[in-house]
Amino acid sequence: MNLILQGQSVSRHLVEQLAGLARPRSIVAIGEHAYRCQDVTYNDEVKSQIDLAAWAANLDYAFIERRRSLADFKLVAMDMDSTLITIECIDEIADMQGLKPQVAEITEAAMRGQIEFKESLTRRVALLEGLDASALQRVYDERLQLSPGAETMLKGVQAAGMKTLLVSGGFTFFTDRMKERLGLDYSHSNELEIVNGKLTGRVIGDIVDGEEKKRTVERVCNELGISPEQTIVMGDGANDLKMMSIAGLSVAFRAKPIVRSQADVGFNFVGLDGLLNLFSS
Repeated sequence: MNLILQGQSVSRHLVEQLAGLARPRSIVAIGEHAYRCQDVTYNDEVKSQIDLAAWAANLDYAFIERRRSLADFKLVAMDMDSTLITIECIDEIADMQGLKPQVAEITEAAMRGQIEFKESLTRRVALLEGLDASALQRVYDERLQLSPGAETMLKGVQAAGMKTLLVSGGFTFFTDRMKERLGLDYSHSNELEIVNGKLTGRVIGDIVDGEEKKRTVERVCNELGISPEQTIVMGDGANDLKMMSIAGLSVAFRAKPIVRSQADVGFNFVGLDGLLNLFSS
């Protein structure tokens, strides 16, 4: 078992101190701010100690089987809002209506798993009724930004021959544009109903909730002729847990506590490109 330690700023001395809890055979620098601690001791006690120490040091850690590589995976599936991108699109759309606090409160509760996702989305979208559809383009142009390391991560997995899936409880207006912009292979999300240039406060068709996200990953895997075990799934909210549960590797990115506690790997301090350091040769 190897232990990967990485952060925005990492000293060799700090890594040696922290890694000492796992008694590595050797420590190798794999980047300016990333280290691989090779052949470490791994058990629940060690993991708990590393978890506490890494958090206190603003470092991310991951225990990875020594022979694992990106070649073991064929698909990376990503949530969009607050994962691939930095914003929650529906919150920013609501801001155009002067309703961001009300919508954001429901969003936060849903991402923490306190409200069922379908109910939360229905309530939030209803508040957007009457908003001019041009607000969607304004959000895309003025507020949407990729999360740190997103482009580097995507280039890395695409270079490794992996397919990419963007599966979101958000909206096609944004996922379609991200798919084209980033050269993604698949996308699936909700479609906002627009009549006479205005949002109706409804979505078209079934809502993409956690169960539909899981089904989407399974459908794409079936199309590719691969197992979900050959998939990396990245997300941040409770709506992502079902698709993360079937993945070969689940990554919680700047995630809610309920997601961090269930994911294989958590990125709290590094960007999405931290994924590539887990498998560096």
